[in-house]
Amino acid sequence: MRTYRWSLDLQLFSQEKTERATPKKRSDARKKGQVAKSQELPGAFIMLFAFLSFLMLGGFYKERLLGLFSFIYENKLDQQITGENVIALFSDLLVQGLIVLLPVFAIALIVAILGNYVQFGFLLTGDPLKIKLSKLNPINGFKQIFSMRSLVQFVKNILKLALIGVLVYSTLMNERDYIMQLSSLPVSAIFTYTSGVTVKLGLQIGAVLVVLAVLDYIYQRYEHEKSLKMSKQDIKDEYKKSEGDPLIKGKIRERQRRMALQRMMQEVPKADVVITNPTHFAVALQYDSAKMEAPTVIAKGMDHVALRIREVAKEHGVMTMENKPLARALYDRAELGDTIPADLFQAVAEVLAYVYKLKNHVE
Repeated sequence: MRTYRWSLDLQLFSQEKTERATPKKRSDARKKGQVAKSQELPGAFIMLFAFLSFLMLGGFYKERLLGLFSFIYENKLDQQITGENVIALFSDLLVQGLIVLLPVFAIALIVAILGNYVQFGFLLTGDPLKIKLSKLNPINGFKQIFSMRSLVQFVKNILKLALIGVLVYSTLMNERDYIMQLSSLPVSAIFTYTSGVTVKLGLQIGAVLVVLAVLDYIYQRYEHEKSLKMSKQDIKDEYKKSEGDPLIKGKIRERQRRMALQRMMQEVPKADVVITNPTHFAVALQYDSAKMEAPTVIAKGMDHVALRIREVAKEHGVMTMENKPLARALYDRAELGDTIPADLFQAVAEVLAYVYKLKNHVE
């Protein structure tokens, strides 16, 4: 019973999402459009920079607005009301209005692009636009309404409204004495004062929204990292899918080793001599003066592989020579298909000379 509980606890622990997401998990989530982003960050910066443009380009806006009204009162009031004149009037008003709004539109577009790029870089995906029936599930919708994310969003909206309300109230209360005197001022002074207070409020509200948006972005990054977390079992499953099952890969490697060993054993009968340790190492050498500059290692192995090389050599009449230091040096310093190291030429030449002498004597 204790063993069963222990295994059950171990299984549950392996399913807990405690591990950081792997690069593949992050890449897959990004392809689906799942990135850490705050929807409010671009909007807050757009508002802040729009009011900054009012402050910096006030002369431009004033000139264009005055020109628009003067254009109407000076040039259009005395015209006859005809279809052609009305179309021309509205065309002129549309062009002048677009010129006035062009800086705001440009700022909104640039800030929106940069605001998203800074958060998650360049991302172009159509996955969020796909129709998914799971989104129509009322149970999932109910869970989202009463989730922790919805609660945080509600608290955040209440906090924004409260801060904006406090800013507007404190600003208007500070200006209340001057506001009471507006009725006695000329229209130009009223317009100048009102626009100044509006820009001031806009900058303050924009700055507050930017601060809240940055905090929201930090929270969204935390939630995103939390949603990407994986369990140990998830990591194992991902590794199996991407790299293959370790058991299967082990079997493939074992089969490859057997095939390589088989090919190597097929080369042993071609050897001129097999130098042994005598039990731990065996190195088979071949030398053809017409084709080779130096003797070549065509097979080598240790322990059971060395034993198999000696057996194959014996079966095919290949001479075996015992030379412990030479066998160890050749095994350590020469790979299959390599020529022997230059400093071992003398020792190998003596062995080959002895082998050739024995062969000639036998013949």
